[in-house]
Amino acid sequence: MNGGIVTHNLSKAYPGAAESALSKLNLQVKPREVYGFLGANGAGKTTAIRLLLNFIQPTSGSAAVNGLDIVKDSVAVKRHVGYLAGDIALWPKVTGQQLFDYLMQLQGKDCTPYLKELVKKFEAEPQKKIGELSKGNRQKIGIIQALMHQPDVLIMDEPTSGLDPLKQEVFYTEVRAAAHRGAAVLVSSHNLAEAQRMCDRVGIIKHGRLIREQTIKDDEQLGAPVLRVVFKSAVPTLGKSVKVISRQGATAVVQAAGPLNAALADLAKHNIVSLTSEQLNLEEEFMEYYGDGA
Repeated sequence: MNGGIVTHNLSKAYPGAAESALSKLNLQVKPREVYGFLGANGAGKTTAIRLLLNFIQPTSGSAAVNGLDIVKDSVAVKRHVGYLAGDIALWPKVTGQQLFDYLMQLQGKDCTPYLKELVKKFEAEPQKKIGELSKGNRQKIGIIQALMHQPDVLIMDEPTSGLDPLKQEVFYTEVRAAAHRGAAVLVSSHNLAEAQRMCDRVGIIKHGRLIREQTIKDDEQLGAPVLRVVFKSAVPTLGKSVKVISRQGATAVVQAAGPLNAALADLAKHNIVSLTSEQLNLEEEFMEYYGDGA
């Protein structure tokens, strides 16, 4: 695949650290795809992004963005990428419009028509100095500068931080439109509802390792089939054939740890009021891996 993002065993270790910040990441984000990169703070999401943009050097492994090596072709890579940092730091003494004009000069591309459209949709205030803007309005400027030149690849770290719900909806629409035009979109987030709303696929990262990838279908919930079981009284202790995803009062959401028949036989030993099959949603999927608090 020439377009999009591809990594091969991409790793980053810091001297003296107990574990790698990123370990053997194998990731593919295709053109026309929105990929959600999910994980708790410190899981390795931002490290991966900084590696892709050559802000830091990998310890081992390799990656390509739009067919370009992230180390050898780092300058060219940046021409193809629209980037929004999670800890966005824009020049406080310039206006948003001055920033947009400067970036258009660097790109050698007049983005004015789409820029005006974005400013209107986000109700941004580009005439004001960036340092005078609220967090939410600074975030709007950051999003617009990433989107305005319609890049081949979008990489965005916690993009809706500080946005009100209406502007979040605008953001989701613009990201989907970018993917429809052919962009590969990588969105790093810990907002599960946002990822389920916006993404085609998600990957869960923990302790620097990509531990799960999952496709999100347009009209379906995410994940593997599970059972919602209502017991006559509090959820009892269940056997090893049943994996408990969540429990509340007399209700448990469970999944077979092995053969389904074995799990059903185990459940049948208890006084059950109802049992229904459903899909595991993204929050439950995330908690399956992070529920231990690690």
